Amino acid sequence: MTVHPSLQNYADAWTHAVEAIAELVQPLVEGEWNRATPCPGWSVRDIVSHVIGMECEMLGDPRPIHSLPRDLYHVQSEFARYMEMQVDVRRHHTAPEMTSEFEYVLIRRARQLRNENRAPDTLVRAPLGTEQTLEVAYRKRAFDTWVHEQDLRVALGTPGNLDSPGAYVARDLLIEALPKVVAKDAGAPAQSAVVFDVSGPVEFLRTVRVDAEGRGTVDGSPSLGPLVTLATDWETFYRLACGRVRPAAVADRVKADGDTELAEAILRVLAVTP
Repeated sequence: MTVHPSLQNYADAWTHAVEAIAELVQPLVEGEWNRATPCPGWSVRDIVSHVIGMECEMLGDPRPIHSLPRDLYHVQSEFARYMEMQVDVRRHHTAPEMTSEFEYVLIRRARQLRNENRAPDTLVRAPLGTEQTLEVAYRKRAFDTWVHEQDLRVALGTPGNLDSPGAYVARDLLIEALPKVVAKDAGAPAQSAVVFDVSGPVEFLRTVRVDAEGRGTVDGSPSLGPLVTLATDWETFYRLACGRVRPAAVADRVKADGDTELAEAILRVLAVTP
């Protein structure tokens, strides 16, 4: 293995999640590929198509030339249109076509990982014609693949891997997003603190502090007088933060103490994935 040490964790997390997806979809019959998932607008087939498409882009393959239908209600932005292209082009593929293409892409990506010798700060292709570092790309693929593994598990009724390597990559990414959620999006007042107390297979306690200028930071130190404390379990937290469920649907699984209005505002804007 020639993957740089700072990339290895993400490579391992991606491998674990993508192999789990392959195991989940291999035995599916044709009708099961059409099951709805928690990812808005996407079926099991669409999720796998997305993963295939993103891995093809990591391999440097050209994007498909394809015109999207105009009636896709869940496509509301240019970013969504970009992501939908790889999905819609495969919407009529059969189960054997899906599993064989997925298997072939994974073989190619595994070979790419074995031979990876680029530095983590190497610039590579990102969505919408932009660029990102190789380390960011690896991290996003690990996160994205784990979240979609969970989408498939919910759709297929096969829970698991809530504490796998990808779950910890997801935890760190979602925690990093909390200062913006609390300080900017929810408008928490200056000199306030909001505590997130998450239990379960991946547990953490984090405090978002808003300074005098309204900027948010996050740390692991407890706050003696938080304006809001939100307590929930890991599965509920990641589903809220990834836009897989609305706050009202899991109200019985979230305990909010303190400023009720601010707590509700935070929960409304907690979804941070595009």
